[in-house]
Amino acid sequence: MTRFFQKDSLEVRVFPDRCVMGISAAFDVAAKIRTLLSRQAEVNMIFAAAPSQNEFLEALCASNDIEWQRINVFHLDEYVGLSAEAPQRFGNFLKERIFGKLPFRTVNYLNGNLQPEEECKRYAALLKKYPADIVCMGIGENAHIAFNDPHVARFDDPEWVKMVNLDEKCRKQQVNDGCFQSIDKVPTHALTLTVPAIINGRYLFCIVPAKTKAWAVYHTINDTISEKIPATCLRKHKNAVLYIDADSAGMLK
Repeated sequence: MTRFFQKDSLEVRVFPDRCVMGISAAFDVAAKIRTLLSRQAEVNMIFAAAPSQNEFLEALCASNDIEWQRINVFHLDEYVGLSAEAPQRFGNFLKERIFGKLPFRTVNYLNGNLQPEEECKRYAALLKKYPADIVCMGIGENAHIAFNDPHVARFDDPEWVKMVNLDEKCRKQQVNDGCFQSIDKVPTHALTLTVPAIINGRYLFCIVPAKTKAWAVYHTINDTISEKIPATCLRKHKNAVLYIDADSAGMLK
């Protein structure tokens, strides 16, 4: 059974398992894409790259009757310093699971191996040229969104894309997710869309399964809205939906 409730402006949907959650989120995103394409020439989308998104991405790729060739796609973040072929690179992750599977109008990769300041400016300019209609995202174990960890998150950040250093809990998550064998293999820096760049999206679909996210989900919903729990900013967005499963909802009453 699916449960629904609201916290501030954030709609929260609780599903019995991550498979049903991912399929439901994909159904909703596909419906929103179709609606937007009936009203405008193109749709701009931003995607998160993480194992938490697997079921959602698989279901979205199977959605019928969507004119993917009218959609421009971006991603939320990218490690600094990984080799171009590394499977942990978020661009490679998304290429394998969606970007390389569907005939998008444009696929816009964030490159963590170029000069950081110039790459951040380039990507920020693209994001402003193609304002996000839909953001498909998650929440980290430390309640970050993208790589806006608590120590670098700014709700009023003047930048749209910046380089950040990753906190220990964030880097441990990459090991917990099975992306790296040990924390010493996890990069210490990344390029990320900032909080304002994410919140600027017209519609936010936030997909967060697993027991490892229960702490983040609880504090996102119950804490005071602040940069200490970056994901709390979702509660101020007028068109945001949080999808969680029984595991990630485990600390909620």
